[in-house]
Amino acid sequence: MTSHHDRGPALALATASPRQSASREIDRAAVQRAARELLLALGADVDGAALEETPRRMADAYTELLTPHPFRATTFPNDDGYDELIVARAIPFHSLCMHHLLPFHGVAHIGYLPGERIIGLSKLGRVVELFARDLQLQERLTTQIARWLQRELAPQGVGVVLEAEHMCMSLRGVQKFGAKTVTSALHGSVRDDARTRQEFLALTTRTSHDQ
Repeated sequence: MTSHHDRGPALALATASPRQSASREIDRAAVQRAARELLLALGADVDGAALEETPRRMADAYTELLTPHPFRATTFPNDDGYDELIVARAIPFHSLCMHHLLPFHGVAHIGYLPGERIIGLSKLGRVVELFARDLQLQERLTTQIARWLQRELAPQGVGVVLEAEHMCMSLRGVQKFGAKTVTSALHGSVRDDARTRQEFLALTTRTSHDQ
């Protein structure tokens, strides 16, 4: 019998959760009509040359920002028995705040302590994008990424840290431009083993200070 460790590259299609996938059924025509109504409510001249195409452009923009792209979650046997942290630092991302529909953007730091399988490094960036293309909370986005990696890889541990600036904080309200929000999700040995946790957090903190 072929063991889980002996299999070749795994090419399962990575998608968002059923609840998230269902929420991405976007009616572009309805979005365009709603955008026009919003502009009218704001007192804009939607029939003027400058704004004539704006509702369509808004519909296109929101459709792009809120449509996740499935990808092949390529994993490989950890044949060499690598048992140290693998960390991808400063992965850029952007998403939309579900409270104000204003963007937030920043970087993600992702690390895991492999078990029997490792994942293609580019897929760490793709899983961030998969969940970022949604109406989001930073806390929710952080935990979704960590849980996906835990589920797909069954690693010994996972750590995810997101640092982001929220336009709803920078451009309105307190208007604190440049303020960063940091969230983390730790699983397995990255959470429970003090040495591993310290190593992961030291790597992500160093990245933050170097930027």
